[in-house]
Amino acid sequence: MLPWAWARRRLIRAHNYWISTTRPDGRPHAMPIWGLWLDEAFLFSTSRRSRKALNLRRRPQAVVHLESGDQTVILEGRVREVRDPGVLARYADGYHAKYRFRPDPADGANVTLALRARVGFAWRERDFPDSATRWRFV
Repeated sequence: MLPWAWARRRLIRAHNYWISTTRPDGRPHAMPIWGLWLDEAFLFSTSRRSRKALNLRRRPQAVVHLESGDQTVILEGRVREVRDPGVLARYADGYHAKYRFRPDPADGANVTLALRARVGFAWRERDFPDSATRWRFV
């Protein structure tokens, strides 16, 4: 079993992530995104009119995972809009440090969202299935 610290390090260091949401007709929608692990949540920004934002407004559950299938981290949880100005400022600072691009939390055309994990999965390809791990979060 892998310790949560192993998964958290990968969530912090990753450059690209994938998010999966559900369209109104039930079809899946997956997209690569940039994001930030902050305050034990995965934060990301998108246009309020993007397919993922529209999907999440209707059904606020999503899956976020890293690109690697060799060192896998997958989170399932509920997504909510981030409105706290302090969190938004720290997000913008962290995002700029990571990607050299500063999102503008005051831009009403965009929204910053946070996924709080309810369950997480991880494994390493080299020692699967022995490293396969599941966490449940409250």
